Amino acid sequence: MKKSTSIIHPQEVVLPPGNRALVMPIYQSVKFDFETLDETLQFLHGDRPGFFYSRAANPTTRHLELQLAAMQGRDDCLVTGSGVCAISQALLALTKQGDHVLCFLETYNPTRYLIRRLLGRFGVNSTMLSIEDLPGIERVLRTTPTRLVVFESPTNPVTKIADIEAITRLAQAHGALTMLDNTFAGLHQHAQYPIDLYVHSLTKYASGAGDVMGGAVIARSDIIRSLRGEFGTLGGILDPHAAFLIARGLKTYYLRYAAQTIAAQRVAEMLAAHPQVAKVHYPGLPGHPQHELARRQMEQFGTIVTLDVRGGEAAAARFADALKYFSITASLGSTESLMVPPQMMSSRDLSAEQAALAGVTDGTVRLSIGLEDIEDLIEDLNQALERAAA
Repeated sequence: MKKSTSIIHPQEVVLPPGNRALVMPIYQSVKFDFETLDETLQFLHGDRPGFFYSRAANPTTRHLELQLAAMQGRDDCLVTGSGVCAISQALLALTKQGDHVLCFLETYNPTRYLIRRLLGRFGVNSTMLSIEDLPGIERVLRTTPTRLVVFESPTNPVTKIADIEAITRLAQAHGALTMLDNTFAGLHQHAQYPIDLYVHSLTKYASGAGDVMGGAVIARSDIIRSLRGEFGTLGGILDPHAAFLIARGLKTYYLRYAAQTIAAQRVAEMLAAHPQVAKVHYPGLPGHPQHELARRQMEQFGTIVTLDVRGGEAAAARFADALKYFSITASLGSTESLMVPPQMMSSRDLSAEQAALAGVTDGTVRLSIGLEDIEDLIEDLNQALERAAA
């Protein structure tokens, strides 16, 4: 073998039996092969396990999928290049022309766009209600054959709590699948309910460091099996190195989520007592309209605290500019504290009446509580609220 050939076909290093890497390796390879054509054909016909092409499956991404499925209390998982990719590919794979989707005002804006605009172009119909309108949900499901009910809990950005037991019961009674965007609640919550599909943005709590994007669809094995082929064809895959980074972030997931939730409760209590704050939206507060429902459904109340600053948009802008430890940026679940002011939360697809039902005002600010010292965060919020009142 010439050197120019040996550099392309090097000697393989195989760990001996009983010897393993403590951390899952990164299989940064698009292609995998078998020893013979017969073995390759056996794999392609589904008669033997293995990997062939990373757009379909990769050992590193598969390792992450199994971790995520176990955390959410389900059988299987598919990971994607972003949270929106997980939502869009699931919606495209699950619906067809003539189907009906029930969605809600209190939903991530790209999800509303995908359902109402993208699926709408392909002949999928939709109805949009408030997540609090249980009679309306029952009426729609009773009168309109529905393929899919898509919702969040807590909702983005004002942390309304969906009655998951009621929604799943109604959906099952009328033959509809349920898809819960569980990103705000986290990978360890809501497994006790008969949700058909959970979607997550792994960019948030799973990674934790804010340096990698990813998404996941978690469900029963039969549902994942029905989605796998279309997900591979749509091609929104997660890169093995990104999967490695997310799996590494998961090692501290429970510690981070617990610490950030404790801090969020402190922040919410402090804001609720501040005269410059008109309202605080945090399910851990007894004054939250669905506090008791959240207590029944959730192990922890989450890390998102949303407030309505007195004085509207101008005061909220002063508040945002005065904060030192909260970065003005999208996303959540990072080690850093983040904030989104009302100027960045406008919902152009909602009417004024719908926006009012959704609970977003011209002074609404969403905070994502990080891992900074809680006393520093409270001091920072106090001084920024004083600036907002000026």
